[in-house]
Amino acid sequence: MSDFLSRVASAPISWGICEVPGWGAMLPTPRVLGEMAGLGFTATELGAPGFLPSSAQGVKEELSSFGMSLLGGFIPVVLHDRSQRSATIEGVKATAQLFRDAGASKFISSAVMDMDWSHPQALSASEISHMAEMFGIIDDICGEFGLEQVLHPHVQTLVETKDDISRVLDSCDVHFCLDTGHMAFGGQDPVAFAAEAMDRVGHVHLKDIRVDMVAPVLRREVSLMAATQAGIFTPLGQGDVDILGVVQTLEGAGYDGWYVIEQDTAITDGLPAIGEGPLHQVTTSMQYLVETVAPTLDSSAS
Repeated sequence: MSDFLSRVASAPISWGICEVPGWGAMLPTPRVLGEMAGLGFTATELGAPGFLPSSAQGVKEELSSFGMSLLGGFIPVVLHDRSQRSATIEGVKATAQLFRDAGASKFISSAVMDMDWSHPQALSASEISHMAEMFGIIDDICGEFGLEQVLHPHVQTLVETKDDISRVLDSCDVHFCLDTGHMAFGGQDPVAFAAEAMDRVGHVHLKDIRVDMVAPVLRREVSLMAATQAGIFTPLGQGDVDILGVVQTLEGAGYDGWYVIEQDTAITDGLPAIGEGPLHQVTTSMQYLVETVAPTLDSSAS
């Protein structure tokens, strides 16, 4: 029998806890962790600053009180700008130490234009080269702390489109967080990536999207937050991403890591009632994995 469901975890962004500046309200930490635990999740990612304690011991104690552990966290980093090199390296070292001491295993990097998440601009050859070099430096730092760096392609970052992803694949050895939604957003077929770059997949985020809403965001006519509020991210199985195909491809190739449900949510109209809002959305996504995805894995394994 497949152990797939035991490797499904959660992420605070599914409850609106986001690193992007000005994203929206943050639900109280005890409520979020309680709802995660209530759905049977045993692991989560870190979330935005302020969601969990700033010390490793505090993180471990907070999560353990809900029967959970830390997988890692999403970390925006400036990698193309040589003037930011020293600051980035020092920040990565501090975060890597925090993650190691808190029991995490994944350093989920995302290459932003700047820490204000300005729209990405075309890079010079020198900037592209420096970014590739920095991925290697972060890999080395993570190795020193017993972590694995996984690059997260993401809308409004320097690794956004299929071409961006291909450039990274060709220019360095960094592993990837296969985010099904953000890859599809940028025109990269996540099933094809799972099949063709399995040796570079170190972590997986499961996210579904409506492809018909993508183009205005990529043209910078609609913000990612506005698109999120308008419903571009759907519960798993209700959008246009072949979630089942991704999981089947990965499992068939021997992937044995985590799958994190990441259903981007922005809370901007007041806190939802207990049992409503994010909890309902994640419950729907989990039901899809239990009822549609897991049975196909069990039948193929038997």
